[in-house]
Amino acid sequence: MISASGALAPGPLTAVAATVGAKRGWKSGFLIALGHMIVELPLVMLIGIGVLTALKSALASSLLALAGGLFLLFFGSLTLKDALKFRWSIEISKSRFHENPILVGILLSILNPFFIVWWLGIGSPLIYKAIGLWGPQGIMIMYASHVWLDFAWLPLITYSASLGRFNIKILRILLFALALAVLYFGFSFIISGLSTLLQ
Repeated sequence: MISASGALAPGPLTAVAATVGAKRGWKSGFLIALGHMIVELPLVMLIGIGVLTALKSALASSLLALAGGLFLLFFGSLTLKDALKFRWSIEISKSRFHENPILVGILLSILNPFFIVWWLGIGSPLIYKAIGLWGPQGIMIMYASHVWLDFAWLPLITYSASLGRFNIKILRILLFALALAVLYFGFSFIISGLSTLLQ
């Protein structure tokens, strides 16, 4: 659910996927997701290496949980705001930038500071939990659990846009449910971090 909140949140990648999809169809969504993964996977691996190092310190682990919880509360409140007030009109761009969906996925990931912040603030605690459950291979288990959403969501966006049937109301309902889940996990992370610190 936390991963879905990041993947489904309205942002430049989703918006551009809709404009590209209106011109190029659902396959462009798959290619955009592939470009996004080219940037995202190395970032996740680097964060995973850092998390493995942090696990050697109980204090670092607690601080990671607290930071992740605070980020989740912040992100959850933003998602809730999007769900309540979100308005979106799809405009078709004539830029040749849209001719290469993989490049779109790469550039909109690299140039999106919120994407980096999400992985550092929210992704790190998720990786921490996964490593706690499954060891170092938990990094890939966690990432596989996340990345399939991109390969499902972005083609769905591009397909819907190509048919002219992108439904904002459904997206708002979904975002509202995800926002509540993210807020719940944010409080859970903070309680976990504080309980470890106070032991």
